[in-house]
Amino acid sequence: MRVSALALLALLALAGSATAQVRHTETPAQATEPDPNALIRPTDLTTPPTAHHLTANQALAIARRVPKIADLLRRHPGAHGEAYEKGLVQWQVSIFAPGKERKEIGQVKIDDATGAVVEAWTGFQVAWTMARGYPGAFGRIVNSPWIWVPLSVLFVLAFVDPRRPFRWLHLDLLALSAFSVSLAFFNHADIGWSVPLVYPPLVYLLIRMLVVALRRGGDAPPVRPLVPIAWLAVACVFLIGFRIGLNATNSNVIDVGYSGVIGADKLAHGKPLYGDFPKDDQYGDTYGPVAYEVYVPFERLEPWHGVWDDLPAAHIAAVFFDLLCVLLLFLIGRQIRGPDLGVMLAYAWCSYPFTLYVSNSNTNDSLLAALVLLAVLLAGRPAGRGAATALAGLTKFAPLALAPVLATHAAPRGRLAGTMARFAVGFLVAGAIACIPLFLHENLSDFWKHSVQFQADRGSPFSIWGFRGWTTAQHVVQGLAVLLAIVIAFVPRRRDVAGLAAACAAVLLALELGVTHWFYLYVPWFFGLVMLALLGRSSPGAGRPPGSSPRSPTPA
Repeated sequence: MRVSALALLALLALAGSATAQVRHTETPAQATEPDPNALIRPTDLTTPPTAHHLTANQALAIARRVPKIADLLRRHPGAHGEAYEKGLVQWQVSIFAPGKERKEIGQVKIDDATGAVVEAWTGFQVAWTMARGYPGAFGRIVNSPWIWVPLSVLFVLAFVDPRRPFRWLHLDLLALSAFSVSLAFFNHADIGWSVPLVYPPLVYLLIRMLVVALRRGGDAPPVRPLVPIAWLAVACVFLIGFRIGLNATNSNVIDVGYSGVIGADKLAHGKPLYGDFPKDDQYGDTYGPVAYEVYVPFERLEPWHGVWDDLPAAHIAAVFFDLLCVLLLFLIGRQIRGPDLGVMLAYAWCSYPFTLYVSNSNTNDSLLAALVLLAVLLAGRPAGRGAATALAGLTKFAPLALAPVLATHAAPRGRLAGTMARFAVGFLVAGAIACIPLFLHENLSDFWKHSVQFQADRGSPFSIWGFRGWTTAQHVVQGLAVLLAIVIAFVPRRRDVAGLAAACAAVLLALELGVTHWFYLYVPWFFGLVMLALLGRSSPGAGRPPGSSPRSPTPA
C-alpha cells in the first residue's frame, strides 16, 4: 500500500512537468461561427429588424411595465434602458444606472413572437448569471429530486444506529446533509435564503471537528452500519457505475473544467499558462499550475478543439479524480482499522450527493480533495505529507493553510524540528517540480496578478460577506481562521489519523467561513476529512499509529 501511495504521489508531481515539454506543430483552429446569443443594438428603434416582430421601442415599453423593473426605475431616477436583438427569437433590454459608468442594474429578456417576458433580473442576478437558478447549470440531472433525495437518504440511513438513536453522529450526518436546503433555494434563484443557510452547518461542523481534534481520549462507541459491510461494498460498485454513467450521459463541463483543458493545451504547446485565455473563459487562469498540469494526459488523449464543446478530456479527468477519492478513502480506512472501515468511507463518498454534484459539473474540486486525502494517507511520512500539501496548494491555494498542522503531525517528543524539516523538503521538491512550467514560460508577475491577486480581490454575492457587504466582520473571521491554522498545529491534540483529518477539516471549514466567493463545489474539500474524523475515531482500533497491529493497544 505504501508503494502504491508513493507511486501515486510521484505520478501527480511529475505528470505536469514531464508532459509540459510536448510540442506540436499545429494548434486547433478557433471557431469562427457567429454566436447565436450575440447582442445587436438596432439603429432604427421604430421598425422591426429583419425576421423580427417587435421594434426596439416596443421591447423597451414591455420591459418598463415589469413590476420589478418599474420599481427599479423609480429608485434610480435617470436610469435608462437599451434594447438589443438577442438572436432571432428574443430581445434583451438592459437597464443602466445614471452616470458615466455603464453599470447594468436590470435586465429583461422578451420573446419576440409573443412579447412575453421570459426573464427579469435586478441586483446581483444581473451580473451573476449563475445566481439565476437556470435548471441544470451545475451538474445537470443530479439536481433532480429523484436523484438527490434518494442519495441523501442512502447516505444518512447507512450510518444510523437504531440501538443508539441519540448519538452525535446522527446529528453530524444531518449537518452534512443540511447544505441541500441551501442548494434548493439556490436552484430556485433565491440567494437571499441560500447564502445565509450555508453558515449554520459550516459552523456546526467546525465546532465538531475541533472537538474531535482536541479531545485526546474517550472515543465514541463503534459505528456499525445499518446493513452488512458486504452490502455497502456492493452498493459502492453500483454507485460508482451510476456516477460514471451519469457523467457520460447527462453532465456538463462548467468553466472550471474548461479552464483545466485550456491550460493543458497551453502546456502541451509550450505556451504561457497565465494571460490570453479565450473570451468565453477569460478568468480561467486563476488557479495554481497543478490545476492545469494534471489535465495534460487527458487533453492529449482527447485534444481540445479550440471551443467550449462537450470537452471529453474534462469528463475523463473528473471521473478519474472522483475514483481517486474513493480509492484513497478506502486505503486510509484500511490503514486505520481494516477493509470494513475502508468500505464505509468509500460508500460515504459514493452516496453523498455533493460529491456527485462536483463530478457531474466536471470540475477539479475532487482533485483538491484527493490531494489532501493523499497527505492524510501519508500521515506517517513527513516528506510525503509535504509533497502532497504542495500539490494541493498549487491546485487551489486554500490547502496551503494546512501546512502547519500537517508539518507538525505525530512529531516524536523532542524531534519536532526534524519532522518539520522533512516536511519542508517534500513540500519544496514537489512544489519546485510542479512550478517548472512557470519558471520556463511565465512572467511571474502575470502569474501573481491573474491567480493570487485576482482570487484575493474578486467579489461575489455567494457569501454573507459579499451579499451584505460586511467587510470588517469578514476580516475578523479571516484573521481567526489564520490564527486557528497556526495554533492547532502546536496545541495538544489527537495524534492519530482521525485527529489529523479532524484538524485539517477544521482549518478548511474556518477558511471557507471567511471566503468572499463560496460555492457548493467546495463541500467535498472537507467532506472526506469529516467522515474520516467521525468514523475513524469511533471505530474499534481508532487511534493506532500507521503501520501498527490491529490488536495493539490504543495510545493514550
